[in-house]
Amino acid sequence: MTFDILEYTDEELEKLTTIQMQLLRTAQKKKDELVRGMQKDLDMYKMLLMGNGTAYYTMFDLKKQELQAELDYQIEIIKEQLIYSMELNEPFPDADSDQEKVGYIVDYTLSYTDRYNIVRAYYLAIENPVERMNLYANDEVAKRYLANYYSTLYNVLAMYSQ
Repeated sequence: MTFDILEYTDEELEKLTTIQMQLLRTAQKKKDELVRGMQKDLDMYKMLLMGNGTAYYTMFDLKKQELQAELDYQIEIIKEQLIYSMELNEPFPDADSDQEKVGYIVDYTLSYTDRYNIVRAYYLAIENPVERMNLYANDEVAKRYLANYYSTLYNVLAMYSQ
C-alpha cells in the first residue's frame, strides 16, 4: 500500500507501532475512497454534459474545481484526525513480549470479538481438557488481552471440558 496521506520515509514507517500503522492504513483507505468517489462523480458529470449536448469545458472545469475543493477539505480533516490519533497513541505495555509468551496472536488493534475467537481457537486446539483449563486459568496475557471476555471464554472452555 502506498501511503501519501502523510509524508513518511521508509525508516519512519518502520518505527511506527502496530496501532499507528493501522491508523495510517485506515486513513489512507478513506482518502483513496474519497479520490475514487470524486473521480466517479466527475466522470458521471462529464457523461451527463455529453449526453445533453452541453460538453462545455467551462462547466466541466467549474465542477472539477468544486469537487477538488471538497476533496481537499475532506482529506485535510482525515489528516488532522490521523495526526491527532497518532500523537495520542502509546504502545500497549509489554505488547511485544506478550506475543512471545503465548501461542496465539496478540494484536490490540483487533476487536474484542476477534481476540476472543483467536484465543478460543487456540485453547480448543489443546486436546487434554485438564491441561487446557490449567493453561487458560494461568494465562495472564489472556486476562489483559480479553478483559471482560476472559470469564466468558473460561465458562465456554469449562463446558467443553465436561
